[in-house]
Amino acid sequence: MAVDLLSNVLGSIRLSGAMFLRGDYSAPWALDSPESQDLSNLLAPEAERLILFHIIRKGRAWVSAKTARVEAEAGDLVILPHADRHLMGSLPDSPKPIPIADLLPPTPWHGIPVCRFDGGGEETGVVCGYLTCDELIFNSFLKSLPPLMCIRPPSGSAAELFNACVNFALDENKEARMGRVPLSSRVPEMLLIEALRLYSSTTDSTSGWLAAAKDPVLRRALERVHGDPGKAWTVAELASAAHASATVLTERFNSILGKTPTRYLTELRMQLAADALARTSNKIATIAESIGYGSEEAFSRAFKKHVGLAPASWRTKKMAPEHLHG
Repeated sequence: MAVDLLSNVLGSIRLSGAMFLRGDYSAPWALDSPESQDLSNLLAPEAERLILFHIIRKGRAWVSAKTARVEAEAGDLVILPHADRHLMGSLPDSPKPIPIADLLPPTPWHGIPVCRFDGGGEETGVVCGYLTCDELIFNSFLKSLPPLMCIRPPSGSAAELFNACVNFALDENKEARMGRVPLSSRVPEMLLIEALRLYSSTTDSTSGWLAAAKDPVLRRALERVHGDPGKAWTVAELASAAHASATVLTERFNSILGKTPTRYLTELRMQLAADALARTSNKIATIAESIGYGSEEAFSRAFKKHVGLAPASWRTKKMAPEHLHG
């Protein structure tokens, strides 16, 4: 069964998000963002993982995180998959970065706050957003992404989609300030999915999940695994579906994803099981069967081995209180 791999993987980690800041700057300027945990405490205290992005609406800017640096211009989307502390400033020159907290209006914020710095020169407009998700456990997709990515949508429908998503989110925020319930919190997710599609088509990375999804042999195998993770796949069956030998398939998995096909399947099943335990009241035996385990006992042993907790203990730790007695 062929599946949309990117949507399938992102759908399993329950993304949600919001736009949280507008920036109006004029050169020369440079800002220093908070550490990841400080941002989480400010934006989404209950989140286990944060993904940040900046949309350049006007002008241009540079962004750096760890050892990476990108230069972005109007229409570009800059993603920080791990919400690392980062610097951002004007091109071509910028002063010593100042903490962005020094420019933010006092809380509580009603709507999206605007951060301003007037240096008198070239103007840059930025809209900042974030996504939250549960801890990834085994999800090798986001974990393998670089600390900093700059996506430039080609002119036409892709650029129009990016712009429409941002405008919708900003307009929706105005509706919320007027007392109306927002229609959706999934606009940032839509942006991320489309941005990653563009990134995967242009990146020359030879390792990680995006590289695997571009490899013809691995893509065919991954489509089968994600399309039916409960099936008792053998390496030989996956190799046949991928039009390769078992040896070639295993070598590709090891070299690009750093794990065997069997290990990948097991980790995918554990990710799906962890999500089902946390978000549904399905019986453990039902969850075990849905991901290919013949008995609750076998599943419980595998889950505890890989996660460190028995399924029932994981559910108690993670599940929303209203579902515990469902």
